[in-house]
Amino acid sequence: MSVMIERLEGMVNRYHEINEMMMSPKIVSDPKMLQKLGREQADLTNVVETYEEYKKCVQQLEEAKALLKSEEDKELREMAKMEIEELEPKTEEYLSKLEILLIPKDPNDSHNAIVEIRGAAGGDEGNIFAGDLYRMYAKYAESLGWRIEIIEMDESEAGGFALVSFMVHGDGAYGRLKFESGSHRVQRVPKTESQGRIHTSTATVLVSPEIEAEDFDIDMNDLEIETMRASGAGGQHINKTDSAVRIIHKPTGIVVKCQDGRSQHENRATALMTIRSRVYEEHQRKLEEAAGAERRSKIGTGDRSEKIRTYNYPQNRVTDHRIGYTFNQLDRIMEGRMQDLLDALISADQQAKLAGEK
Repeated sequence: MSVMIERLEGMVNRYHEINEMMMSPKIVSDPKMLQKLGREQADLTNVVETYEEYKKCVQQLEEAKALLKSEEDKELREMAKMEIEELEPKTEEYLSKLEILLIPKDPNDSHNAIVEIRGAAGGDEGNIFAGDLYRMYAKYAESLGWRIEIIEMDESEAGGFALVSFMVHGDGAYGRLKFESGSHRVQRVPKTESQGRIHTSTATVLVSPEIEAEDFDIDMNDLEIETMRASGAGGQHINKTDSAVRIIHKPTGIVVKCQDGRSQHENRATALMTIRSRVYEEHQRKLEEAAGAERRSKIGTGDRSEKIRTYNYPQNRVTDHRIGYTFNQLDRIMEGRMQDLLDALISADQQAKLAGEK
């Protein structure tokens, strides 16, 4: 308990230190540092506010116990007893909440997210499902006031996408979406199926955090950068200039292509940002493997091959296999109403981490 209080006091001190730093003219004139401190402050706010409420509750409880011990008036003693009965469980609730808030967080949780969806097993139906997943995430992002920015899009003739990657701009986007990485399976009757038979198809999702240049250094000598003419939709200008950019990270073989921007300069910047995030993820994976550690997620590895969820259209049911979560309103999920599902995943991960620390 004393160790926990010591940690909390340290966080309170850091919170006030950040407040003072953010009023400094030097910090105010540095947008990147201001943003970095703002993120750290936002991460600490909930902890500090909960801890302050906990301390008030403890103080009130101690005063009520002291009153019960010293007071002779029967009515006042009864009031003190009632107050103690109310405050004791409240204090325990605050402690439980603080335990969860003190679980070490992924420092990238507050970052924007880069999402890549690929049609996998099932041919055209897998691509169509990839398109459905893209719309699901886009609608969820819209419901939170987040913004979607397309990085790469390879549309399928039958509909949907062989590949679509995009940035989700929003505070905490990565923290909310990171458990979506893996293989998503759909069970339904394809539009092209004349016999009404149910087919099973898959699409894979990969979610990475946006990583700033100062947070992870990538050696430019390891990159092979090519320019080419963009293809597909995007306006008449798109096929007339070498605006598309493809970057290959030679040590890992990771490839990123970007053509949705209006200029080569814009596409190059987006592609560099994307490949930095992908290489960072690969770097973290290798570090964890070398250390024999568990993957970042306690509820899954995040590998594309891992089947994480089944979308059953005939029964209007979605099941997340990692936590045994079943929701019988698939139509709502596909409309972007994912809040309860994502909350369940985050809660399961927190509980697993908490159990691991005890």
